[in-house]
Amino acid sequence: MKTKYFKKIIFTLSFVFIASFAFAQMMGPNDPGGNPELGGDPPIGGDAPLSGGIIVLFITGAVYGGKKAYDLWQKIPAAEE
Repeated sequence: MKTKYFKKIIFTLSFVFIASFAFAQMMGPNDPGGNPELGGDPPIGGDAPLSGGIIVLFITGAVYGGKKAYDLWQKIPAAEE
C-alpha cells in the first residue's frame, strides 16, 4: 500500500517538475523596433486571438466530464432508492 502511494507521489512531483521546464519561455528582445504610433511592427507574439480555441476546449471538457459523471451515475445500483 505504501509503495503504491509513494509511486503516485513521485510520479506527480516529477510531472510537475518537468512541466515547469516545458512551459518556460525565453525573454523577449529589449526593443521590438518600429514606432507603434506610426503603424510600425506588430507587437511581439502577433495579434492571434485565443478566445475561440479556449471556448472550444472548455465546452469539450464539460461534455467529457458530463459523460463521465453520467456513466458513473448509471453504475450505481438501483437498490439505494
